[in-house]
Amino acid sequence: MSDLIKPDEIFHNKEINALIETADASLHEMGFTEHGFAHAKRSSNYARDILASLDFPERTCELAAIAGYIHDIGNAMNRCDHAHTGAALAFSILRSLDMPPDEVAQICSAIGYHDEKTAYPVNPLAAALILSDKSDVRRTRVRKDAVLALDIHDRVNYAVESTSLKIDKDTSSCIFNVVIDTAICPVMEYFEIFLERMVLCRKAAQHLGLVFELIINNTKIL
Repeated sequence: MSDLIKPDEIFHNKEINALIETADASLHEMGFTEHGFAHAKRSSNYARDILASLDFPERTCELAAIAGYIHDIGNAMNRCDHAHTGAALAFSILRSLDMPPDEVAQICSAIGYHDEKTAYPVNPLAAALILSDKSDVRRTRVRKDAVLALDIHDRVNYAVESTSLKIDKDTSSCIFNVVIDTAICPVMEYFEIFLERMVLCRKAAQHLGLVFELIINNTKIL
């Protein structure tokens, strides 16, 4: 076990971090919300915690943490098909670090299946990544130079005052709780851009044997 690549090694890998930084800078230029180190680390932590709370093996949780951290590196090449590009980049980098092929395959599969257009929870890592990635809705993802009136994605993210993703193993539930300032964004606007993601979260939760619940402003929606 001591020879296996650990998440901390990935977090400090200069090649990976250069891709994350470049990807975020490119998306900033295109007007997208933050996809940098904050999103990468949050996705990593949540993916790991989701599987840990369901008593998955420690190594599986570590692989989820790695997948979460590097899942958006494909944006450095292009936003279009970034999941597939990211999986290919991850394969090259992880194999150069001598990660075992079976672990590389699991991580690359999770990355390749995380984007809405082609997403599917094909394995536990993919399911945990989908849940962690799609639940990262927060005010701090909005760029400082954003004009809220012009972009619904910025407006919805800015309106979110708090979120929490809780796994309750006793009730086999995955609860995503969101508090929205409706003076900034009505709940309907949240659904306008996030319904597809929430349906995907439900599929991911089901893969893990959980029922997905969405609660907005103390009202159960799904």
